[in-house]
Amino acid sequence: MTTSLLNSKYKVSDYTLWTALVTPFNEQGSVDYETLAQLADEQAAAGNGILILGSTGEGLALSESEQEKVVRFICQHQPSAPIMVAVGGYNLTTQLRWIELCNDLPIDAYLLAAPLYAKPGPVGQEQWFRALLQASKVPCMLYNVPSRSGVELVPEALINLLDEPNFWSLKEASGCTTKFGEFKNALPNVAIYSGDDALLPEFTLLGASGLVSVCANAWPKATQLYVSKCLSDPSNDEFGLWKEAVEPLFTVANPIPVKILMHQREQINFPDLRLPLTHKELTCHSALESANTSIKTWYSNQVA
Repeated sequence: MTTSLLNSKYKVSDYTLWTALVTPFNEQGSVDYETLAQLADEQAAAGNGILILGSTGEGLALSESEQEKVVRFICQHQPSAPIMVAVGGYNLTTQLRWIELCNDLPIDAYLLAAPLYAKPGPVGQEQWFRALLQASKVPCMLYNVPSRSGVELVPEALINLLDEPNFWSLKEASGCTTKFGEFKNALPNVAIYSGDDALLPEFTLLGASGLVSVCANAWPKATQLYVSKCLSDPSNDEFGLWKEAVEPLFTVANPIPVKILMHQREQINFPDLRLPLTHKELTCHSALESANTSIKTWYSNQVA
């Protein structure tokens, strides 16, 4: 075990579910901190790790001062769960400064994304992540999400980073089982998490260690149970229900649908997002209502 893992407040490798937490806003468009605290506590009570300021948390739609305030607030709130903070953008100096700030706070892990828009090749990817890994004082999860970053991470670059003690895991969100298999073959000792809720059963058959989830925002306990059952029996036929239920959460850009669903469930006061995203993108909510009913029924039957 690496020194960084031992120094964490939590043993992050024990957490099989990390919720990519939404950032709730009030009617004026500012962060609703009271609701944010409630959401963090809800995830902690379900046994889930908490990822803040990721794409689901609209991190890049917040100003730097807002991002800092959110992180400090969550750390001061001290939910009974490990805290992972997203690191994403384009300018390396800015990202290193962000990590330096967060290193002084009780944070347990970072999610390191590829630089946006730049589309670096293997050498650039290796150098980018190495700089971030060396700046960090806690374990890091690298993030492959070509649909948002514009570039696929390549196994060759990540293999070269295995000498970095803070390289703990990888979030694979390309939506491709072949790509997952390539990473698992190249990085057999690295924990690889699914970044796609619906694909967890398929990824688990290939060796996934867990899930970084969107749907856990709406269904914290049910998703925790889903992950646990996937890891113990990924070939179970019941997961078809989950795949069908999760689909409405991605009919338009995340986190639009999940915020609408959470508003319907009265978990957040408003479904609002920061432009260019808007809840008005999705006008028909019947599929979300049906999904919610399906998951509630499934969970009730499981715990009865």
